[in-house]
Amino acid sequence: MSARDTIAAFEVLDGKLAVGGLPVDRLAERVGSTPFFAYDRRLLTERIALLRRTLPSSVNLSYAIKANPMPAIVQHLSSLVDSFDVASSGELRTALDTPMPADRISFAGPAKTIAELTQAIAAGVTIELESITEARRVIEIGNRFGVRPRVAIRVNPDFAIKGSGMRMGGGPQQFGIDSEMVPDLLSALGGADIDVLGFHVFGGSQNLRAEVLCEAQQKTVELVTGLASTMTTPMRYLNLGGGFGIPYFDKDESLDLAMIGANLSRLLEGPVHQHFPHARVVIELGRYIVGECGVYVTRVLDRKLSRGKQFIMVDGGLHHQLAASGNFGQVLRRNYPLVVGNRITMEATETVSIVGCLCTPLDLLSESISLPKIELGDLIVLFQAGAYGLTASPSAFLGHPPAAEVLI
Repeated sequence: MSARDTIAAFEVLDGKLAVGGLPVDRLAERVGSTPFFAYDRRLLTERIALLRRTLPSSVNLSYAIKANPMPAIVQHLSSLVDSFDVASSGELRTALDTPMPADRISFAGPAKTIAELTQAIAAGVTIELESITEARRVIEIGNRFGVRPRVAIRVNPDFAIKGSGMRMGGGPQQFGIDSEMVPDLLSALGGADIDVLGFHVFGGSQNLRAEVLCEAQQKTVELVTGLASTMTTPMRYLNLGGGFGIPYFDKDESLDLAMIGANLSRLLEGPVHQHFPHARVVIELGRYIVGECGVYVTRVLDRKLSRGKQFIMVDGGLHHQLAASGNFGQVLRRNYPLVVGNRITMEATETVSIVGCLCTPLDLLSESISLPKIELGDLIVLFQAGAYGLTASPSAFLGHPPAAEVLI
């Protein structure tokens, strides 16, 4: 299954793409303006159901809010997942506004401020320690307020995960504490009034190779087994990270989730149960949960021919959807799947390039793509827009208005 195949997950009504049962032209009128992001509640729910069917029932699903912090999405997921992971005080407030219990919220990320650590300790969430300095600050804040902080140690493993879009473990990293330094830290924490729950190991993101993720999970369990032997209390928390990728381009193949599920079953029934019978085992996912449930909709404002090349100008651009422009981690720029949403069933008759409204040549949403004849006012729809869209884009660039977001 390729990235373009995911288009089929959305409904088509009267020749128009539909999100949440609404044809895209009617949805645009409901939103009141373009561009906008629309997220399909049905697809979001179905993605969680797929994970529940495929992964072991004893695995806890955690949603990494940084992938899409829209409050409506976080509220919807609060009844579907087991926990949340946040990476800022803003995300923490969003999580605490949901019914999710505070002790099922973890706070990760380097360079947490003293104010953020204080908020997290006061709220009772689990802080994933990223440095020795952070550990000292947590102890000091807990002593000052008479609160026993809940912590896990984020470990920078001594192995790297191949094929990840962004590597976040192995070698020198700003993330986590080098695995060889963890035993000394645990020894130092032994006399402190602090509740050390366990470990978090996250090696990389956006990986489509199931065999690589399975190997990483195996190595993580082996690493943590050694580290846990230096704990003074039984391990109660093991966050295996995630890194599950989604297909963005035509040649991308969807992740073999069944292979990962079988591997996790083997690990949980074997070494994890043997060594850590009381541990809550967590798989932390962001992009994999929300990425394919969202679209970015932008309206055609103009078209022009320049020395034999046809340009289609739209009212959106990289200031809302940076990743689609190729400026968010792509080495070689490739096109996201895209359709003319109000005429999705019509055959392609022309080759065009879709450009945004910003005064920069970087604002390219699709290069030399075959589409039906495009008219002014048509709605261009980009897929795979549910994760790292609006909040991962330079929305203030050149002063254009922000895009709306709706969950349908």
